[in-house]
Parts: sequence; C-alpha cells; structure tokens
Amino acid sequence: MNQTTNSILMIRPVAFRMNEQTAVNNYYQKVLDNLTPTSVNAKAQEEFDTFVQKLKMIGLNVVVVEDTLSPDTPDSIFPNNWISFHENGDVVLYPMFAENRRLERREDVLDNLEEAGFLINEIMDYTSAEEDDVFLEGTGSIVLDRANGKAYCALSPRADEELFIEFCEDFEFTPVIFEAFQTVNGERKHIYHTNVIMCVGETFAVICADCIDDKKERKMVLDSLKGDEKEVILITEDQVNNFAGNMLEVKGTNDRRFLIMSASAHQSLTKKQIAQLEEHVTIVSSSLDTIEACGGGSARCMMAEIFLPKE
Repeated sequence: MNQTTNSILMIRPVAFRMNEQTAVNNYYQKVLDNLTPTSVNAKAQEEFDTFVQKLKMIGLNVVVVEDTLSPDTPDSIFPNNWISFHENGDVVLYPMFAENRRLERREDVLDNLEEAGFLINEIMDYTSAEEDDVFLEGTGSIVLDRANGKAYCALSPRADEELFIEFCEDFEFTPVIFEAFQTVNGERKHIYHTNVIMCVGETFAVICADCIDDKKERKMVLDSLKGDEKEVILITEDQVNNFAGNMLEVKGTNDRRFLIMSASAHQSLTKKQIAQLEEHVTIVSSSLDTIEACGGGSARCMMAEIFLPKE
C-alpha cells in the first residue's frame, strides 16, 4: 500500500468559528475576542484559499467542496475526522464526539469525488457507535502507516479502544495503542487527537515522545517506528502547541515528496529538525493562524487524503 497520495479533499468554510462543543477537550482552541464572527470566517477563508493555491502549485490534486450555511458546521474545514478514503475503493465514515460535527457528513461529497473520476466500492459506516457515546475520529484519532500495515492511536474521549481495534481488524492494520497527554493548567490531560503529536511519512516519523507519559508505551511506539526503519524526529510539547506534529507528507508533481504544515509549525522547528526533515522531503508551509486558534487544528486536519482508485 502507498503511504502518500497526490489527491486530497478539502472543505472550504462558510461559517467557520470556534466550536463550543469541541472546546471541552480540545485545549488548543482559543476565543479571538477582537474579531467578529464574520471577520473570523473571512480570515479563515483567506488562509484556506492561500493554502489551496500553494498545494496546487506543487502539483497536488485538490478537490475543494464548499461548505453550506445550513446545517451549522463550524468545524467543517477538518474533513479528515469524519471520512477516509482507501486504495481498495472503501470509504469509511466515523463516529464524532461533538453533535454538531456529525452534521458534517454529506453524501454530496462522495458525488463530487465520483464526478472527479474516483471509484467508490463500499462504504464502511461506524457512525452507529455514536448512540453508545463511542467515538473514533478518523485520521485525527488514527495515524496510519499504510506501507507497514500499522495504525497508531492515542486513546482519548474521541478515540475508543474497542472501536479502534475493530477498525484495525476490518482493514488489516496492526494496532499500536497508547495514551498521550498535555499539560493544561498544571494537570496532565489526554490529547484529543493522535495526529496532533505524530506524523508518519514514507521514511521518517515526527513525534512528541514526551507526551507519552508511560515509559513502556513510549518505548513501544518508538521501537515500532524505528523497527520499520523510519528516521524518528522528536519534537517538544511546546512545538506540539504550535502544531508541529500536525503535518502530512504528500506527492507532488513527478511524485516529488512534500511535507505540508502550517507557518507556525514551520517556525517552531529548530534548524536541526528542518535539516533532518529536508533529507526526506521539501517543506511547504502556509499561515493558518486563525484556523489554528479558533479550530484547534491545523494543516493535517484540513486534508482528507484520497487513496481511491481512478476510473
């Protein structure tokens, strides 16, 4: 299986704002008091459009779908949490923690992809788990090493262990399960999404091992990555707060390898870390300050990778 793709789905926001329903366990979200909701959305749209332009310039196939004003979906800019697309033509729908995020699931997104020439075989739908308050938020909760058949998951209120194992059985991934924490007002709290602290590329992995408090679990995760001959690049909790874990490797023109991240993530990296990454990829970054502050997510969350076969 390929680890990276040339095609991604992105949802352009129309009413982006801080989502009060997700702020209960996403500690990266902030209220920007100095901005009206209209200007928050306008800034987010500006950041989104510039970002898409940069991705297209490196030869990425970006399928952009406009969000709709109704229903109210303030987090629609992060589609990777509710849907994933696989090489065998499967589409997976995931159970979402916040009730207003469940409204992001739209059938017309699949119509758009089929119009763009992608083939959809089967839809795997885990969303009935929401009735039991069980959640697994897509490639936010699950970081896939497709090439090595492994799935990494930091358990949290948004990532249920049993459902994750069921997903791994259905898609023949070996589960790598651990817990990751961040310090919030002096307390260690679960990190809401695995993809905030780790990114797995073809030949490297970026991870904040300091977030994995249990030493055995930390060693297990690092051994797993190193065992697959990945160069492990460690980041700090402070860099995680700047979304340096929230990156995605993609294929550009002529299969050239790029690592996509936000400007704040890029700026937080040391010269040494940048040099390590540039042995593998070319870095592309874009300012996502408003989206990061209000949404508590960054570049990785905005891109749902499309691995579906083409007609």
